[in-house]
Amino acid sequence: MSADSKSTGKSKGSKDRVDESDIDESVEKDGRFDVNGLETIPTMVPREGDGYRALRAGVIAQGLGHIGEPGHSLTEDDLRRVNTRKGFLKLLENKAVDIEEVRKTLLYEQELRQLQVELVRLQRWVQNSGERIAILVEGRDAAGKGGTIRRFTEHLNPRAMRVVALPKPSDEERGQWYFQRYIRQLPNKGEIVFFDRSWYNRAVVEPVMGFCSKKEHQRFLQQVPEFEHMLYEDGVTIIKFWFSISKDEQAKRFEARRQNPLKQWKLSPVDEKAQELWDSYTRFKEEMFSKTHATFSPWIIVKANDKQAARLESLRHVLNLLPYKGKDEAPIRLTPDPNVITRFHRKMVELDL
Repeated sequence: MSADSKSTGKSKGSKDRVDESDIDESVEKDGRFDVNGLETIPTMVPREGDGYRALRAGVIAQGLGHIGEPGHSLTEDDLRRVNTRKGFLKLLENKAVDIEEVRKTLLYEQELRQLQVELVRLQRWVQNSGERIAILVEGRDAAGKGGTIRRFTEHLNPRAMRVVALPKPSDEERGQWYFQRYIRQLPNKGEIVFFDRSWYNRAVVEPVMGFCSKKEHQRFLQQVPEFEHMLYEDGVTIIKFWFSISKDEQAKRFEARRQNPLKQWKLSPVDEKAQELWDSYTRFKEEMFSKTHATFSPWIIVKANDKQAARLESLRHVLNLLPYKGKDEAPIRLTPDPNVITRFHRKMVELDL
C-alpha cells in the first residue's frame, strides 16, 4: 500500500474500510479524528480559518442553542465537511448547539414519519368506508393548534381532506343561526375535516372578548350538545382536542412571534389580550368543559408545553381511536401517552399546566 493510499484509508481499487492503526497514524500526522470505532472514515477537524470559528469562553458561557438560531446555524458547507459521527459532534460543539436537543429532534422526526404513514392508511380506510371525520382543534392562543394540524395533513390526499379556519362572520352570517356557517363545512362521505377553531369560538373567545351577549353564550351551551348528538346519530365522528399550555409558556411563544418576522402575522389584537384576560379565559373554558363534554363527543386535553410531544400524542390518539385497516400491523406505538393526552373528567382540579 502506498503512502497516499494509506493516508486516505483506501488501497487502490479496494472498497474496504481502513485499519484503525492507519487512522491513528493519520491523526498524528494531519490532525484527523481517532474515530474510536464509530466510523472508519477519517474526518477533518474544523479549524480556525477554514470556514469555522472556535468557541470563545464568552460564547460557551452564554449556553447552548438550537439549530437554526442566530450563531447556531449549520450550512451546507458545514455538512459537506463531515463524514463521521464524531466529526458531526465536533461540528455541533463548534456551533454551540445543544446535542441532546438534536438527538430529541431526530427521534421526533423519525416517529412523526412513522405516524404519518399510518395516517395515510387511515385516510385510505376513511375513503373506502365512507366515514365522515370531524377533528376540532381548540385551545389557548399560541398553544400549537396550527402546527399540529400541519403535521396531521402534511402527507394526506387533499382531495379527501380539508382544513377549515373561518374568519369572523360577515353581516349576513351574523343574522343566521350560529351553527349555520359551520354546517356547510362538515365532512362529506369519505372525508376528514380539521377545524382550526370551530363553533366553540362562542364558548370561550367570544364571551371573553365581548363578541357575543350573555344570552347568546348561554343559548350556545344549551344547543351544542344537541347539535353534536345529531351529528353523532347521523354517523359523523367528532374528535375534540383542547391544547393546554401554561401562562408563562404562552408569554414566551408570543415573544418569539414578535421577534420572528415570518411569524408576526400570527399575532392579532385578540392574542395581545390573552395574557391580560388569562383568568377570564379559564373561567369560560371550565364552564365549556362541564356543559359540552359527552360520551359521544368527549373533550381530549393535550398538555402542549412540549410542542413535539403534543403533536405526536395527538396523532396517536386519532390513530388509536379509529378502526382503520392495517392498524394491528403498525410498527409503532399507537396508544397515546396518558401524561400528555387525557380525557376530561369533572373531578379535574387543574386544566392548565
